[in-house]
Amino acid sequence: MDNIVNIIIDGREYKVPEGKNLVDVAKAQGIYIPTLCHFHEVNPPLGTCRICTVMVNNKFTTSCTTKVQEGMEVEINTPELIDTRKAIIEMLYAEGNHFCPSCEKSGNCDMQNLAYDMGLTNTRFPHVFSNKVVDFNPQRMIMESNRCILCKRCVEEIKTDDGKDVFAFIHRGVKTRVHIDYEQEQKLTEAQALKAMNLCPVGAILVKGMIFEEPFGERKYDLLGNTKNAIEKNKKIIELNEDEKFIVATTSLAGCFGCHMSLLDIDLDILDIFEIVEFNKSPLTDIKNFSKRCHVGLVEGGCANSENVEVLKEFRKKCDILIGFGECAIMGGIPAMRNFVPLKECLEEAYIHGVTSEIGANVIPNHEDIPKLLNNVYPCSEVVKIDYFIPGCAPNANHIWKVVKSILLGKEFPIEHEEFKYD
Repeated sequence: MDNIVNIIIDGREYKVPEGKNLVDVAKAQGIYIPTLCHFHEVNPPLGTCRICTVMVNNKFTTSCTTKVQEGMEVEINTPELIDTRKAIIEMLYAEGNHFCPSCEKSGNCDMQNLAYDMGLTNTRFPHVFSNKVVDFNPQRMIMESNRCILCKRCVEEIKTDDGKDVFAFIHRGVKTRVHIDYEQEQKLTEAQALKAMNLCPVGAILVKGMIFEEPFGERKYDLLGNTKNAIEKNKKIIELNEDEKFIVATTSLAGCFGCHMSLLDIDLDILDIFEIVEFNKSPLTDIKNFSKRCHVGLVEGGCANSENVEVLKEFRKKCDILIGFGECAIMGGIPAMRNFVPLKECLEEAYIHGVTSEIGANVIPNHEDIPKLLNNVYPCSEVVKIDYFIPGCAPNANHIWKVVKSILLGKEFPIEHEEFKYD
């Protein structure tokens, strides 16, 4: 029989079995500690992701590697610890190339779900866009190193029937990556290969032909998650005279215009919006220039050329509150995939070496009327200050308008999990 000890978690006393893992003990008491690397079959625990960081007896430590003892005092949900976990998730997004809208694991991704639970809409860190290896050589799998968070689950857990390792760390420091032993990988059964894919908390390990088995709406995290508030805290209160309307401006930079199409997806509810909102400069109204100062500006798309930067800076000057909506505005989105290739190579491929290029037309367009391409596609927040972010590709129409109304009216409009999507 387990020896029962007394511990304190966030100021409350609990009687728990001695020597048990703190993550499991907390879970048994209804207390959630987020993890990515922790897996119940891996012993000793890995302690690699650091997301389960807590304070034990006034010292920071990982809860997955901590065994409970008599008199232990644990802090889990202090503002500092919550912010630390958010920062770790944000760094993982910024250091890896996690394009959720195009990722095969979207909806089944543990890291994506943690970001949902934490209410993250963007990262405070600039995206690195480092070009890592995508290994298609294994017989049954694809190793997508861009997404790997080096949690070590696959290294420790996936083995052949004769006990041989299939995955291993190679290189050191920032060059560390997971490598597949091709010979051992061929020995895995289909079930073992699927176990490796499902064990990975992100989309780094993919099984060929088994990637999009679950349709939208039936994925692991499609129906889970907490209700989110559109705005945690209103920074400004907008006051109007009785006969005035809120002035809203919108623009589309380097994107597909899908976010603007989503704006209109509220169908007849748009008539209610028109009762309180007047659109100024916007593709929706075809008003080319600001004719008055605006309360809110909605910006879709990232910055890929000099004109995008000029328009964005003008929106920052003319709008009291600026909202970036859609993945392209938040982190560059699909257009930012060109960040892995030098600009010169992109232009040569498009205008000189492309299969549709005319013979002899080896000219890259260069005219003073053509906006100059930037070396990378940049998120809007790296050019100007963005006040709020609405994720999604494209964001749900209800999500967009609930955020706008929360800001304009100073009220909270709850956003359901289905409306809060990165894909």
